[in-house]
Amino acid sequence: MTPDAFETSSHDRPAAHRLVLITGPSGAGRSTVLKALEDLGYEVIDNLPLTLVPRLLDGPPLGQPLALGLDPRNRDFSVAALADLAAQLRAAPNVDVEIVFVDCQGDVLLRRFSETRRRHPLAPAESPAEGIARELDLLGPVRALADMLIDTSELTPHELRAEVARWFGTAGAPRLAVSVHSFSYKRGVPRGADMVFDCRFLRNPYWEPALRGLDGQAEEVAAYVAQDARFQPFFDKVLDLALLLLPAYRDEGKSHLSIAFGCTGGQHRSVMVVEKLSNALADAGWRVSKRHRELERRGPATPGTGTGSGSAG
Repeated sequence: MTPDAFETSSHDRPAAHRLVLITGPSGAGRSTVLKALEDLGYEVIDNLPLTLVPRLLDGPPLGQPLALGLDPRNRDFSVAALADLAAQLRAAPNVDVEIVFVDCQGDVLLRRFSETRRRHPLAPAESPAEGIARELDLLGPVRALADMLIDTSELTPHELRAEVARWFGTAGAPRLAVSVHSFSYKRGVPRGADMVFDCRFLRNPYWEPALRGLDGQAEEVAAYVAQDARFQPFFDKVLDLALLLLPAYRDEGKSHLSIAFGCTGGQHRSVMVVEKLSNALADAGWRVSKRHRELERRGPATPGTGTGSGSAG
């Protein structure tokens, strides 16, 4: 599959295909999201095999935006196949694509399956807990491919629909979703990052024993990093640059921009900067989601606390 597969008569196409791919674990609310998008005017297709997506888009522009539900139970679903499809779609000039991962904590998923007495689709003859664990393990790498995460753990169906409307309901207006990532240089730069900033020059909380076990979401860590005389000029310039470029990217028709901040361990400095920049951009009216890759890798934890894993942040 190559980008050329999506370029049939592209010179004659006045607009791009607007495509939203929805995936996530069973019970998290994927169907509710698809229904909400349908109510917002999207054409919705659920459980479409990945191999059929290029054929679906190989034609004239769609009259309305398209939302596709991707189910891990499909026979051709795999992390590699989805990563390849996403890369090809993003490389195609006539496709405007966004991947949304509908997420939920494992204990909440178990409670939902217990309340409805449903069998888990990946463990029809076993307990729901086994199916949930199996599916979360399968979808872990898929989660990392997403442009947007919607965590439904504490949302009612009504609140979830409102959240979808808030992100996708601005009909006719230019849209730009901004994702801000923290990461560890030891594990490499995040896939698809548009802008990357190195925070390793800032003072490192890892070398303070009282701060080592915390992460950049903790007030103590944020205050420590902010005391570096270089922090505020650096942050102000990055914010000014973002506020300068975001309207230009939006006017150009770009649907998503990823800004990444890295440090040694991805626990302290980069996390702190991501938190601060995300809040500043949201206050300025931009649609922002944030990701802390290394914090997500270590599993659920109380915000602001760490595992003391020994990776300098």
